[in-house]
Amino acid sequence: MKSKILTAGLIAAMMVPAMAQAQTSELRRDRQDIRKEQRDLNHAKRYGDRHDVRDARSDLRDAKKEYREDKRDWRRDARYQNYRAPFRYQPFRVGQVLRPTYYAPAYRPAWDSRWGVPRAGAGLTYVRHYDDLLLVNVRTGKVVKVYRNEFRWR
Repeated sequence: MKSKILTAGLIAAMMVPAMAQAQTSELRRDRQDIRKEQRDLNHAKRYGDRHDVRDARSDLRDAKKEYREDKRDWRRDARYQNYRAPFRYQPFRVGQVLRPTYYAPAYRPAWDSRWGVPRAGAGLTYVRHYDDLLLVNVRTGKVVKVYRNEFRWR
C-alpha cells in the first residue's frame, strides 16, 4: 500500500514540471512570433506599399494579443493560485535567517524568466512564501533578496 502511494506521488511530481515546461515553451514561441512579425513589419515599411504595412501591423497586433492571452492563462493556472504555506504569513527582510523547513524543496519554485528576476546563483535558491519570492542562501538560510507580491497577479 505504501509503495503504491509513493509511486503515485512520484508520477504526479514528474507530471507538474512537464506541464509547466509546455506552457513556458508556448510563451517562448509566442515571443519568437512577435519578433518575426516585427521584422516583417519593418520589411513592409521599407519595401512594401501601405497595404503590406497594414497587413503586417495587423499580424503583429494579433501575435501580441496571443502572447498576452497565453501569459494570462499561465498566470491563472491552478498551480499558482491560492497557494498557502502551512504556517502564518510573516514578511521576511534581507539578512534574516530562515529555518531549513522554510526553504525545503516543496517551497522552491522552478526559476522562470517571466518573473523578471535573475536566475539564482550557486548556493542560492528562490523560495515562495505566500505571494513573496525570497532569494535564500541554501547553506546558511540567510535571505539575500526579497521580491514582494511576486505571485499576486489579480
